[in-house]
Amino acid sequence: MKRVAYYKGCSLEGLAAEYDVSTRALCEAFGIELVEIPDWNCCGSTPAHSYDPMLSAALAGRNLAIAAQHGCELVMTPCPGCLKSLKGALEINGHPEKREAFVELTGMEIDDRIQAVSLLQFIYEQIGVEGVQKSIRRPLTGHVVVPYYGCLLTRPAAAARFDDPENPTSMDLLIQATGATVPDFPYKTECCGATYGVTRNDIVGKLSGRILDMAARLGAEAVAVACPLCQQNLDLRQDQVNSYNKRTFDLCVVYIPQLIGLALGIEPKLLGMDKLFVNPGRLLQDLEG
Repeated sequence: MKRVAYYKGCSLEGLAAEYDVSTRALCEAFGIELVEIPDWNCCGSTPAHSYDPMLSAALAGRNLAIAAQHGCELVMTPCPGCLKSLKGALEINGHPEKREAFVELTGMEIDDRIQAVSLLQFIYEQIGVEGVQKSIRRPLTGHVVVPYYGCLLTRPAAAARFDDPENPTSMDLLIQATGATVPDFPYKTECCGATYGVTRNDIVGKLSGRILDMAARLGAEAVAVACPLCQQNLDLRQDQVNSYNKRTFDLCVVYIPQLIGLALGIEPKLLGMDKLFVNPGRLLQDLEG
């Protein structure tokens, strides 16, 4: 069984618990042992970086240092925001003064060999499209699913070093491997409104509304995502988006491990499908029994 350090971050402890559950179920199905980083802490996300970049690096880098101490050279995180913080921490090794400050703050060093990747990159590179295709037990034939990467997962290109920043295709290919139909989705990297869901519902209503509208125009019955914040804006806040746009969108928004897991034959409840706000009934109707 392959071992990989797992940094789930704060979101997967709460509103995105189904992302954590489905990630674990998918990795188990492929014989991958997720080693949750002991005593992990919040990466600091945007607030820490805005307040003090060194504080952000120390918060995120501590998790990397602990992972290295446990013999892991690869850290996988499902959250693009966490990934950005982890990758930012890795950069301090190239700056002697910052590296010295990090050691002084944490009492640890970040091993030069350690790498951080997103869950999407991990699935695409470590399991592979062919690996997914060979493992399908209940193909999603006849279902139309659009891939939504969001604005951060493959950007900035110099940091992400994965897929095309403007027209990524990794998720498209993985969804196609499940047997689902994947139309060309022009809004796949448009912003959903991100954290404005808390302070400016009108912004999320407009931006997320455009994404859901285009998905509906393409005949999609589901949107696949790989970011807890994107999922919350499109799923949890879909009623708010409907109210703002005076529409009645009814599109389920699933995490990519949930979608692949369904096609593998993993039971929906084990993937946390029952935790979605928009009923995924249409996606599940052909899988019953």
